[in-house]
Amino acid sequence: QVQLVESGGGLVQAGGSLRLSCAASRRTSSFSAMGWFRQAPGKERNFVAAISWSAGTTYYADSVKGRFTISRDNAKNTVYLQMNSLKPEDTAVYYCASAGRPYGLRSTYGYDYWGQGTQVTVSS
Repeated sequence: QVQLVESGGGLVQAGGSLRLSCAASRRTSSFSAMGWFRQAPGKERNFVAAISWSAGTTYYADSVKGRFTISRDNAKNTVYLQMNSLKPEDTAVYYCASAGRPYGLRSTYGYDYWGQGTQVTVSS
């Protein structure tokens, strides 16, 4: 069993920045990849970004490319999501997840464990 705990969400004005963190209860190097998803009220949970653990390859949704950056810190068993130039449409609950396989990372089905989520609200 793996526990993932997100933090760093909050309320920010449009154009602002936030950095989300996701701490894992075991060595993140044991995962093939980790990802971030988000879910707005009444909508599906959508892919935001992912990072493969061995090569550090990153993947982004088109809607966040150039604004968000995913990174990892093996020593801290933590993955981060730096979010810049935030827009009101970025408002959602953000979830991190771990994957045991290095493929299918843009789908929720590619992940085995999920955090409880952290709220991000961007005001206009």
